[in-house]
Amino acid sequence: MVSEEELALIRERMAEAGVRNLGAYVRKMALNGYVLHVDLSDVRELVSLQRRCSNNLNQVAIQANTYGGIYPEEITALQRDYEKLWRPLSDLLEKLSAVVEL
Repeated sequence: MVSEEELALIRERMAEAGVRNLGAYVRKMALNGYVLHVDLSDVRELVSLQRRCSNNLNQVAIQANTYGGIYPEEITALQRDYEKLWRPLSDLLEKLSAVVEL
């Protein structure tokens, strides 16, 4: 039988891991000995930025193919968009490399 104190500790660990279902938590602990909670919000943001950059680049490529050139402002806008993409990507890769080193 689990005491109230033990149950409170289990629920605390479940909250830390982002798990709400006690059965799922117990299964993960029994099978793996640990539960990982992965926050993918940074990855979702990067995917959104990447899609935006791809769409913009595609539009510029269509214009270049149709009219034979592009405006310098469009190149500057693309460079700015890609800078917004690479900065968070570099930060994310640093975080991932720190996890791998653990």
